[in-house]
Amino acid sequence: MQIIQTISKLRAWRKTAGYVAFVPTMGNLHDGHLALVAEARARGGRVVVSIFVNPLQFGQGEDYLTYPRTFEEDCAKLEAAGVDVVFHPDVAQLYPRVEQAYKVEPPAIQDELCGKFRPGHFRGVATVVSKLFNIVQPDCAMFGKKDYQQLKVISGMVADLDMPIEVVPVDTGRAADGLALSSRNGYLTEGERAEAPRLYRNLSAIKAALEAGERDFVKLTETARADLENHGWRVDYVEIRSADRLEHARPGDRSLVVLAAARLGRPRLIDNLEVTLN
Repeated sequence: MQIIQTISKLRAWRKTAGYVAFVPTMGNLHDGHLALVAEARARGGRVVVSIFVNPLQFGQGEDYLTYPRTFEEDCAKLEAAGVDVVFHPDVAQLYPRVEQAYKVEPPAIQDELCGKFRPGHFRGVATVVSKLFNIVQPDCAMFGKKDYQQLKVISGMVADLDMPIEVVPVDTGRAADGLALSSRNGYLTEGERAEAPRLYRNLSAIKAALEAGERDFVKLTETARADLENHGWRVDYVEIRSADRLEHARPGDRSLVVLAAARLGRPRLIDNLEVTLN
């Protein structure tokens, strides 16, 4: 496995690499990331994983400076998983002019759901992913469904800007009790970790109710919000949206996604479940 830190060396490697599958990450890897790598390996070509904590997607007061950085441990996991290249640029390599003057501006969805509570976040995500796509030039790229809004932003960017890249959605990795795997789960105390699966249980209850014929979306989401708040969560949102465009769900929609974001102690946890109705 090669570790490449500069754009020029990565581009030189890419010239003879053939088919490339790409997994962009911020490091501090867990089994969810390794599932993305496994999907990339299944494509049969070379696998590139980037590790870069992107300052553009962190807002004021967020955890950019304290975000877990575990590069040596990450590399050991990636080598064992059969990765060909780890691309690990520093900030000066990706943002040499300090301020990134040109940015990728997503549509209005960037200001809804998580974007409402993290202004500029999806602009930062779209910008860094577009830069990484330009550098790595992958044939396909893996994105986890846990970050559902991110997946839709990136898929839309690739389609609208005619990028010759297949965006491959990968199911959310979960612990045995249902908690979605996340690098920020390490912030949870022992008691908070025991409480954390409540988010998944509430989403599962909404999904079951929808599949049983319930269509009072407000009632379903408010019930979940109340349960979380009654157990000490600070809820940003619980919403039911269309799965394709993340528009507000309507009674006739058949493909839905239930999304939530809430804080439990220090970390902000997000999760979602797709629902297909008959």
